[in-house]
Parts: sequence; C-alpha cells; structure tokens
Amino acid sequence: MTQIKQAVILAAGERKVFETPVGFLELEDSTIIERMITTLNGNGIDKIIITTGYKKEYYEQLAKKRNVTLVYCDKYKWTGTMHSLALASKHIDGDFLLIEGDMVFEERAISYLLKHPNKNCMLITSESGSGDEALVEIRDNYIHRISKDIHQLNKIDGEFIGVSKISLVAYREMIEDFKYNKNPYLYYEYALLNIINKHNIGYEKIDDLIWSEIDTTEHYNNLTYLVYPKLKRKEMEIKKQFVKDLLSNILEIDPQSISHIEKLGGLTNNNYKVRINEKDFVARVPGFGTEKTIDRLNEKINSSLAYKIGLDSRSIYFNEFTGLKITEFIENAETLNPTTAKREDNMELIAGVLKTLHTSSDTFNEDFDPFEGTLYYENVLLEANGKLFDDYLELKELFMPLEDQLANLGMVNVPGHLDALPENFIKSGENKLYLIDWEYSGNYDYLWDVAAVSLECAYSEDEEELFFKKYFGTNPTTEERRKIEIHKIMQDMFWSMWSAAKVALGDPYLADYSLDRYNRGKENLSNYMKNESNSFLQNI
Repeated sequence: MTQIKQAVILAAGERKVFETPVGFLELEDSTIIERMITTLNGNGIDKIIITTGYKKEYYEQLAKKRNVTLVYCDKYKWTGTMHSLALASKHIDGDFLLIEGDMVFEERAISYLLKHPNKNCMLITSESGSGDEALVEIRDNYIHRISKDIHQLNKIDGEFIGVSKISLVAYREMIEDFKYNKNPYLYYEYALLNIINKHNIGYEKIDDLIWSEIDTTEHYNNLTYLVYPKLKRKEMEIKKQFVKDLLSNILEIDPQSISHIEKLGGLTNNNYKVRINEKDFVARVPGFGTEKTIDRLNEKINSSLAYKIGLDSRSIYFNEFTGLKITEFIENAETLNPTTAKREDNMELIAGVLKTLHTSSDTFNEDFDPFEGTLYYENVLLEANGKLFDDYLELKELFMPLEDQLANLGMVNVPGHLDALPENFIKSGENKLYLIDWEYSGNYDYLWDVAAVSLECAYSEDEEELFFKKYFGTNPTTEERRKIEIHKIMQDMFWSMWSAAKVALGDPYLADYSLDRYNRGKENLSNYMKNESNSFLQNI
C-alpha cells in the first residue's frame, strides 16, 4: 500500500457570520486549522496544500511559521470546491487526503482512512440530522450515490463528512473530466462520482465519530461548549486504551493489572503515569518525527549508565527501535522550574548532580558535536520542506568558526546530559535530585551542561555567580567564562535548528520556541563578538 504523504485542505470559502476564515476560529489554545495540520503531521503527512480565498492574508501569516503551500482561488465567491481542487493540480504529485477546512473531527478519522485498503475512499458516519447532510448510498460495498436531496437515493447508508482519500490516477481523471465543465459551482465529490465507472470508491464508516461542521455561530458555539470537550475526552480515552493495550502486550501482563493511566507533560514525547500491580511507572511513548531527531540506542545505553551512578530512575523496559520506555515512578517528585532552580539549596543539588556525572569513570556511547548537530537539523528541516530563518545563512558564517575558538581554549570531554533544562531535574525529598531524559546525551565539554543550567534557568549575573561557586568551588577562569559564553550561543543555535526541524516535521508548538532561541542566540553572538573585539583592541 502506498504511504500517503500529502493532503489538500479546501479553505477558500467565506462564512459571512465570522470575521475570520473558519480555520482561524479559536479552539482552546489553538485554532481549527492548526489542529487539522497537527493531526495530519502526526500521521506522517508533511506536504499540505491549502486552497485559500476569503481573507487569504490569515493563511499567508500561517505559512510563515507552518510548512504549508498556499493556492489562491480569486473566484471563491462564484465557484464550487472542484474549482479550488483543480487549482492545486500542479502541487499534487501522489495519492492524497482531501479535507474540507470548516470541520473538526477526531484524530482517528485520519488514521482509519489512511489504513483503508481502497486507494479512493470516503469517510462516512451515521446521519447527523443537521438538515444539510451529504447523504450516501452504498451498492456492492462501494459508494454509489451522494446527495443532499433524500429523494434521489434508494436507501441511506450514512453521511459523507468531507474527508476523502484520492489516488493520483483518479484525481487526474477528475481534472480531465472537469475540462468540459460549464457549471462553476460543481462540488468535488460529484466530480469524483463522475469517474466511478473507472474507479471503485470505497468508504470507511465510523458510526460513533465525534465531529462538527462550522457554518454558523450556532455551530461554533455548539462545537466550543459541547462537541469539542466531548471529542477531547474521547480522544484521551482512546489514547489511554492504546497505552493499556501496548503495555499489556509488551510486558505480557493481564490488562486488568493496569489500574490507572494519567497523562503527564512532555515537550517531545507523550508521557503517562501508569499503575501496574499497585506500583507506579512512567511510560514514554515517542512523539511523531522523533526517529529523525533522536538516537534511541544511544539514549538507552546512556540512561542505563546514568542509573548505575545514581542519577536516573530504573528502566524496566526500553525499546531502542520504537523508543518506548517504561521507568519506575519517582515518589514524592517535585519537578524543578526556572524559579525553583534559583533557590540556593536547589543550586547546590544541581551542581552536585552535574559534578557526579562529569567526574564519572564511565564514558557515554557517542560523542556530541553541536556544530555538526546544528548542520544535521538544518538538513532535516530542509528535507521536510521547512524554512530557514531569513538571516540564518549569514549568521551561520559567524557562529560556525566558534568551533576553532573552543579548540584553542581547550576542550575537556566528559559524559554530559546536554539538555539540562530545569524540568529534567526531579527532586525527591529534601536531598535527592534525579536527572532524567537522556535523549541527547553524549561525551562533550563539561562546561556545556554548566552553561545550559544558567541559560535555561535564566540566571541573573548574581545568580549565575552563585551557581558557578557551587559547581567550581570558586570563580571560573577567564578561559572557562569564554567557553561558557560560546556554549550558550551554540545551545541556542543548536536547539533553534532542532525545534525548527521539529516544526517542519509537524510539531506546531515549537515554532515560537525556535524563534525565541534563535533571536537570543543572535543577540548573545553579537555581544560576544563585541567583547572579543574590544578585548583585542585593548591588547594592541
């Protein structure tokens, strides 16, 4: 079966009751179109074409931060959806999903459709009773007729909701048939039915699917206060059941022994607190795209070493191919944050954990190179059709030579965590601190972690001085301070490229994070170069 990697979203239409395109109506902390893109990306679809019309500038702003291609329909007031779909033809080069942009539906609608064996397939549900249903008649297990007029059907087998899978061959025949069109208001579903003599149109029916079309303010209010909360609960139930089935299968235990599943936070992965036989564990289910950004075998080896020296909790299961990990839950856990990490007692614990790691006799599995890593994520970004920051290439010419400066200052490579966010430090009781999430760990200069703590915790100069005293026992040397400043710059360059690549791979929540890190790194680079220039002039 061909893996579908592209989708077309039809979003040109105007709803006069709304001041924005329907896709930009708010949905909790996101928008309808953002949710749709995220759902597609989460199913491996990274090429998304959006046909726009009404207030296209909204989508033009979206395209600056999301990996989407826009096609403008200037006749959106006087044409139907087939006209918009035809305009996207030069961008469609394979089988694709076709979605009407004024809808919200459960995530599973996409995965079910993608798994359906028919190359051409429509998603249908039980009748909604909305009064504007696209009713469906099935014959010989295929779509036979679609109509909003109940009098045109021999029987009613469901309602088409505006989500389809279309093969490239069928699409090209739709385009060929459309050349003879004299009715500008033709809908694409009827154009698809025009070729059923050549292509069987299958269907995926989900009777209990929760979904909503948004044509009116009443629809939107109903979505906001009734449908969407119900939809989110349903999706969470499905995810928890998935986790339960997954764990019972890999651990070969009775599903009934898993008595509690609770969603935890996570920037890259989906984390769940699970209770198995009355003992608590954390199950880490990798997020989409992590296979391109994380070496799971390296993480498995390094986290095992971290546990051995007393820094991490014990893993009872780790699959280096899928990234699924199950670890013992840390009791009485308090996750540090940039505020609590500023307390002197916590600084003492953080410094102690880092010194334990950096003075360990063990060596991690692989070496780390932030310069090489930045170039790697830059390449991942470009391969996913992402966009570089406007002045990135010019800035790259300035920060890449910092590698030579570090070499001249002298590198001391030791086992490093390399992602020392305050949230990766977990306090248990007053005197025990764990360091978790070894996804990016490796051997590198010991000052990288020191710089990371200061940067990620947003220490002031005085707070940074106190933390340095905790770690070094005294003030760092001039050479150590220069290395720390370079490490800070490279951390922002490295993580901004990492997060930009993640955005291109389908993680919208990292777009602002990527830009913020890039801008801070650019500012710190400018300050560093000014200081170096002033120091050079003083020594002349």
